Amino acid sequence: MKLVILDRDGVINKDSSQFIKTPDEWIPIPGSLEAIALLNQHGYRIALATNQSGIGRGLFDMAALNSIHDKMYRALVQVGGRIDALFYCPHAAEAKCECRKPKSGMVDEIARRFGVDIKGVPSVGDSLRDLQASVARGAQPILVLTGKGETTLAAGGLPDNTWVCANLAEAAQRIIAEED
Repeated sequence: MKLVILDRDGVINKDSSQFIKTPDEWIPIPGSLEAIALLNQHGYRIALATNQSGIGRGLFDMAALNSIHDKMYRALVQVGGRIDALFYCPHAAEAKCECRKPKSGMVDEIARRFGVDIKGVPSVGDSLRDLQASVARGAQPILVLTGKGETTLAAGGLPDNTWVCANLAEAAQRIIAEED
């Protein structure tokens, strides 16, 4: 099975330091939805792994998160794309849970649910913690320069062999090209 792991905020949609708390605040990054559809068309399953500490902080509730994701799913369907599984961590950093990136709990759960070894699976994020969570299990780290990506790149310390792509559209093209 071909699989790609994506972060949400800053990769698929515009990020906000104030959190994405309502469907109106969820705004796709140009080309990101089409990139997911392209990956789907090339046989890739898409798993989303996203920290959503706004729930743990009381900034929004599960109904709001579900509404945001409903909007994302509807927007994807309009361009022929889909997300096959969505994993999220609702905990604030103080909870010290195993699912919050940079820990690899969500990545481990993706491996279990899909019955795959994560080694070599492309994993796209805009922050170091996104990459750390996946690379700990042998995934191929891909940094996009959208969201926090430029700041992450400038800070350095990226995992070895990290691909750097302008956005999810470029990352999708490289993932597809690498399979040939």
